[in-house]
Amino acid sequence: MGGCLSTTGYTLVVTEADVALHKEAEKLLKEASARLASQTKVLLLGSGDSGKSTVLKQMRLIHSVPFTPQEIETYRQLIFMNLTNGMGAVLEAMIDMHLTVSEDNLPHSELILKAMDEGTDIREGQPYPQEYLHPLEELWKDEMVQHAVARGNEAAIPENLSYFFPSLQRLFAAGYKPTEQDVIYCRARTTGILETVFKVKDQRGSETELLMVDVGGQKSERRKWIHCFQDVTCILFLVNLSGYDQCIVEDKTANQMQDSMTIWDSICNSQWFKRTSIVLFLNKNDLFEKKIHNSDIRKHFAEYSGETDPAVGRKFFQKRFWDLAHRSGTKDREVFVHVTTATNTRAIKIVMRAVEGKLEPMSCLVHDG
Repeated sequence: MGGCLSTTGYTLVVTEADVALHKEAEKLLKEASARLASQTKVLLLGSGDSGKSTVLKQMRLIHSVPFTPQEIETYRQLIFMNLTNGMGAVLEAMIDMHLTVSEDNLPHSELILKAMDEGTDIREGQPYPQEYLHPLEELWKDEMVQHAVARGNEAAIPENLSYFFPSLQRLFAAGYKPTEQDVIYCRARTTGILETVFKVKDQRGSETELLMVDVGGQKSERRKWIHCFQDVTCILFLVNLSGYDQCIVEDKTANQMQDSMTIWDSICNSQWFKRTSIVLFLNKNDLFEKKIHNSDIRKHFAEYSGETDPAVGRKFFQKRFWDLAHRSGTKDREVFVHVTTATNTRAIKIVMRAVEGKLEPMSCLVHDG
């Protein structure tokens, strides 16, 4: 049976189905509220080329959140553009470096630059065009191209070229599907907000949800929207350790490490994150350890005095970030520092287990005001 609610000139009949629907809605709202209360929310931040998206992809592998067939296909298409646009970036940088490819490679250079300018891509299921394989192989072997790649810090040349180009035959083979490592190394600019949920163990060993939020783009507008994330449990901030001598994509005159420090300073000393724990990843340590022997930190940070010792270099940058985090007198701020190589799944798994062990769900956190 149903019930009747009467008002002047109008009768509303409430059926048993309506009551059941209302109860079901209330139940779902309670469950959603409880899930949000027990959810750990982590905000991924860092300057361009810091490795944020790589960490997020590693988290999917670590927590068995597989890439869908459609995602794999999307990465396959992106990798082709990584090849053409990456080589195109090298060829454009060579102009400023006053370097020229060999005469035999000039036609190949024109083909790749045209592909980049026209945004040449491939459709779903379409094999990589074979007419690009030989030109890319020959350009990669070109002596002046290798000189330009070695000077990549001057022009924000993608670091994944050294991973993909030695495997061109594999990538252009019929039926090619990206491996997990291919996906890890694939570069795609993050735009908008990307949220991914993982099942993890909290400090008490109970299963909880970890929501990782990757915010990309709109660097200049950050101050207008950053307050929307004031309820996060933790900020995971990534820095490219090897970026101390590199420019940023948007501005060839700006230093990547200085840019990271500026963003870090604004986040750590923001009114919105006074009580928020921050995890600092000094990332791309593998590249840093190779680079420090050939690129003097003192050319970019005059106060550095550690010669070419990687340990001293890491300690120097760690202190710089630590001092900025406590610049406004917040001595009790929690900052956890980890030295990482985001492309190394095993190493990231160990580090992320340590990070997850420090996190608590939002219901366990106390915020002022």
